[in-house]
Amino acid sequence: MKRKIFTTAMLSCCVMICLAATVFADLNGKWTGNLTMSDGNTFPVSYEFKVDGDKLTGTAQSPQGDANVEDGKIKGDEFSFSVNVSGLDVPHKGKVYADSVAMDLTVNADQLHFTLKRPK
Repeated sequence: MKRKIFTTAMLSCCVMICLAATVFADLNGKWTGNLTMSDGNTFPVSYEFKVDGDKLTGTAQSPQGDANVEDGKIKGDEFSFSVNVSGLDVPHKGKVYADSVAMDLTVNADQLHFTLKRPK
């Protein structure tokens, strides 16, 4: 009887772990979207991310050029990093969803929010 209960409990734990692993999307790879500035101008952006444990690296591409992801950290489905654009450090914070990435960034005093999707 104890063996059946133990086996059932272990199988239940394994199923829960597998389900939890599939809920969180993988941040690795390319993500694209549009960033709308506070003045209403919109421009395309793309990010190429690489996750190694809790470390996040990669590049960000915009009309201003390419920038490396610096000080990148990821914990669960939340991440943060900074990019240097024309001498200005731009901090980013984001959250990974199954089919998208939501990001907030600060440029000067402007707080901006945008969504990224995987390119088709």
